[in-house]
Amino acid sequence: MKFFVDTADTNDIRELAETGLLDGVTTNPSLIHKAGRDFLEVVKEICAIVPGPVSAEVVALDHETMMKEAEVLRKIADNVTIKVPLTLDGLKTCRRLTDDGTMVNVTLCFSANQALLAAKAGATFISPFVGRHDDVGFDGMQLISDIRLIYDNYDFETEILVASVRHPIHVLESAKLGADVATMPPAVIRALVKHPLTDKGIEGFMADWAKSGQKIG
Repeated sequence: MKFFVDTADTNDIRELAETGLLDGVTTNPSLIHKAGRDFLEVVKEICAIVPGPVSAEVVALDHETMMKEAEVLRKIADNVTIKVPLTLDGLKTCRRLTDDGTMVNVTLCFSANQALLAAKAGATFISPFVGRHDDVGFDGMQLISDIRLIYDNYDFETEILVASVRHPIHVLESAKLGADVATMPPAVIRALVKHPLTDKGIEGFMADWAKSGQKIG
């Protein structure tokens, strides 16, 4: 499974990229607003930090303006992935951009039917929002399972990019279901490494080492 971080904080991105575990980055208008910086400047900086796909979202709702915005965004760097909403205009834009060789992330997916349309439109990534799906009484993981089944039935190349990840269990269940990518806040990536027994084991080893009076090197 590929790991993307869902943030526009370049300090977090740089720190996580140094671990060698980061495969890409997703951003959205809300994350850019939270960062409090110029949109194009932030995307350019992120693309220089991470060689993998960096999702930059259009804000227009009509096809023609989406295409104009996408033209600006994809000139930033070769690894920019244009993010479009799952609407008819978004899917039309997806097809145009995909046919032109641009990576596209179709976002705000909440049904398997929507995911099917995105794959038919040639999306590089489909972003089902599991956390938000759970919030309104649906099963986010069932959505991932349904999409995986449909994509496998027809050998679609669109990658399932699990979004709105709230906790490590979302990551675990997505991996078990065969999702291609999980994008998550920095805190969730850091939480994946944590386990109380690991911490306890380290404490015990360090205590015994201190008692030995030895040094390495």
